[in-house]
Amino acid sequence: MTGPHKTPDVPHHGHHDRPGLQQGHDPYLARQKLSEPSVCGDCGVVWHGGHWQWLARPADAAEVLCPACQRVRDRVPAGYLTLSGAFLSGHREEIVHLIDNHTQRQTAEHPLQRIMAREDTEGGLLITTTDAHLARGLGEAVHHAYRGDLDYHYADDDTTLRVRWHREA
Repeated sequence: MTGPHKTPDVPHHGHHDRPGLQQGHDPYLARQKLSEPSVCGDCGVVWHGGHWQWLARPADAAEVLCPACQRVRDRVPAGYLTLSGAFLSGHREEIVHLIDNHTQRQTAEHPLQRIMAREDTEGGLLITTTDAHLARGLGEAVHHAYRGDLDYHYADDDTTLRVRWHREA
């Protein structure tokens, strides 16, 4: 099947995909309705018009904690991107630059999509994200630029995604 929606049992370029994440099941997004406007006391993102936006802080805004900042505080990532292989060692700086650029673009449009942490691992790099879509997008950006093997694994709750990219040479 082509296009953005693939069935779970059809591999596409080495990844096993599900049609989309069920955001309604994410405990970080399924909170009580916020008053408008509200602003995150940690990062300054504003809840207005039914979604989070980068806006100037309204004077009458209620102070809350946005889902991304709450995930960071709780240390509960929604996405994990693991990069590995000999190719990573030789091209680490440019791959990290690609990841930073992609993240900046996504965070500008989607304020809840952020990198939580980067950690050197034995033979690779682990990046955790506040949003599964960002982990997926980062994996796809690296795969598009450098090929290699890309694999997705959704947790049973459909709110956590593990993305693995590997390339030897």
